[in-house]
Amino acid sequence: MFLLSLTYKVPLDVVDQHLDAHVAWLKEGYASGMVLASGRKVPRSGGVIFAKGAREAVEAYARRDPFALNGVADYTLTEVNLTMTAEGLEGLKG
Repeated sequence: MFLLSLTYKVPLDVVDQHLDAHVAWLKEGYASGMVLASGRKVPRSGGVIFAKGAREAVEAYARRDPFALNGVADYTLTEVNLTMTAEGLEGLKG
């Protein structure tokens, strides 16, 4: 399991110019089964994506994000080995 933390590098009006393309990219990740959950940070300074797969594949996917391609956000990729989960989320364990 991977946690991708995005931090915006530009003002929100610039972020919003790339938001539709970013959402389309996220939908591709959901359709492929790589992306499990995503959302905005509060306050809106970036976002978080939970993803599964091989590190190389997740890194390659992140590089294709329009936010990355257009210099909108920096990414931090953290690998997590979940050992405990709430009931119903057992499939997330490593």
